[in-house]
Amino acid sequence: QVQLVESGGGSVQAGGSLRLSCAASERTSNIFAMGWFRQAPGKEREFLTTITWSTGSTYYADSVKGRFTISSDHAKNTVYLQKNSLEPEDTAVYYCAARRDSPTTRSFYTGGYYPHKRYEYNYWGQGTQVTVSS
Repeated sequence: QVQLVESGGGSVQAGGSLRLSCAASERTSNIFAMGWFRQAPGKEREFLTTITWSTGSTYYADSVKGRFTISSDHAKNTVYLQKNSLEPEDTAVYYCAARRDSPTTRSFYTGGYYPHKRYEYNYWGQGTQVTVSS
């Protein structure tokens, strides 16, 4: 069972930046991809971005492309989400998620297709609140 712990949330003014971290409790060689989602009050959980652990390939939702950047540090079993040009609409609880690795998973996610649905992830962090004020 992989445990994910997010950190780095907080309050920031519009136009500011934040970097979120997500540390995995075990070797990320057992993980195929790690992603970030967010959920604003009264809204569905929204996919933001994902990174394939073995190749470092990334995929972004259109809503954050160009403003958010996902990266990873294999030595620390950690994935990061750098968020720039924050807007009040970015206020939400941000969640880290991981999908287990397997031969089936690797064969399924090919040709530029990445896990980007909530059900495609096996493990979730507890979430970290980000509040952007105008």
